[in-house]
Formats: sequence, structure tokens, C-alpha cells
Amino acid sequence: MKSTPVFSLLAFLLFSPAAVLSAEPTGSVVCEGRYPHHLQGVCIDDNAIYWSFTTTLVKTDFDGKVLQKIPVVNHHGDLCHSEGKLYVAVNLGDFNNPKGEADSWVYVYDAESLKEIARHEVQEVFHGAGGMGVREGHFYVIGGLPEGVDVNYVYEYDGDFNFVQKHVIESGHTLMGIQSATFAHDRWWFGCYGSPPTLLITDGDFNMVGRHSYNCSLGIEELSEGRLLAASGECQQGRGCSGRVRIVIPDEKLGLKDAPADSE
Repeated sequence: MKSTPVFSLLAFLLFSPAAVLSAEPTGSVVCEGRYPHHLQGVCIDDNAIYWSFTTTLVKTDFDGKVLQKIPVVNHHGDLCHSEGKLYVAVNLGDFNNPKGEADSWVYVYDAESLKEIARHEVQEVFHGAGGMGVREGHFYVIGGLPEGVDVNYVYEYDGDFNFVQKHVIESGHTLMGIQSATFAHDRWWFGCYGSPPTLLITDGDFNMVGRHSYNCSLGIEELSEGRLLAASGECQQGRGCSGRVRIVIPDEKLGLKDAPADSE
């Protein structure tokens, strides 16, 4: 009987589908526990999902089991992950004030331990920092918007949080601005409140591609193979607030839609 070369056997074990470890969620995930304030955003790395519940930062595995959680200042918004760190948009002032009475920051946490490691002022975010994304080493902060303003703003910073420029999205008005953001599959995806909630899609230069009635205002994140992760949640008096993510795919008519079960 011919023996199997050791290298071939190792290659089979390392690269066969059964042996490859998942580097992202493979289906819908419910965050363990309930929290005093509602979900504001989510992001992932190769090992965990990170959930920003306004005053609680939570780290779970891909099954939703809590690995760590810490109390944080009100108001922690949407967040992103880059090179082992979490970057969270934080407003300590008044959102959506026409006079710009916000107090806008980005708080930085070690993704492994959730230890706070830095704070950066982003006071250019005039109506309140509510969310952020990262692209090619630059950070993009979005946030509040007063009534009567028919565009949205994206504030770009370099890797050291030096202000680069303010981008204008010709989106029309969205309620309280933009709440969640991610750059994925050559597009920016922005989740907004409203009745119905609104999804804005732009190209990489913030030119409008689409505006749809779709709710990803509680979080939107990139996945592989053209898919994304959209967050949802609900609050009940006396019981607190929950969080959930599900896999979605782009749709020309709807903007996004739930991915078929066999693609999760």
C-alpha cells in the first residue's frame, strides 16, 4: 500500500473546507444579554463581534457568547476595527444642534482586552460624532444633522487623526444624519434613522449611488464574497435592549436584502 506523503496530508488538513476555521460570522447571531441602552453599531475582526450599546461596549464570539464587556461614557456610537484596535465615535455634547454644540471624539480601545488606549478630538464633526468607518488607513466620521439640512457630511482624518477634509453627500435630508457606516465592496454604506429608515449608498468619492428604504441604522459591516452584516435590535421597558446581526447582500431594487440561507 502506497503511503501518503506527510506534506500532502498536512495540506489536506490545513486547506480542506472542514479544517478551515471561520474568520467571520456564518449566519445570524444574537448578542448574549440585554443592556440599558440601545445598539449603536457593530464591527468584527477574525475572532469576535464588537457591539456598541451606547453605554456598554461588548465583545462576543461568533455565536454571540459574551467574552468581555465594559461600561463606557454616554454617548458611544458606531465603531470600526483596524489593526487590532477599536475606534468608536463618541459625542459628549448636544446632537443635531444647528449651532454646533456637540463635543466630538474618537475613543480607541484594544480589541483583545477592551482597554481604552487613546482619545482623539474630532471637533470638526459639527453636529455630533455618531459613527465611523475606515478605508486605506484613513478614518471617516459621520454623525448628526439638524432639521432643514438637505445634505450629509463625512469628515475624513488620517491615521493620526489629523483632519483632512469634509465631504458632502447630496443625499437629501435624513433624520438626525447618519448613524452607521462601512466601506465595503467598492461602496460606502450608510444607515440612517427615519420612518421608514434610510440606506444611503455612495461610491468611494461620496457620489450618490442609491437611496433606499432599508434599516441598517444600528450597524453595517463588511463580509467577504460581496456580503455584509446588518444589525438590528429592540428595547423593552424594564428588560433593556438586545442586539442581533444577520448576513445581507446588495440588491439593485432594495439596496440590501437578507442573504439566502444556503449562502450564510
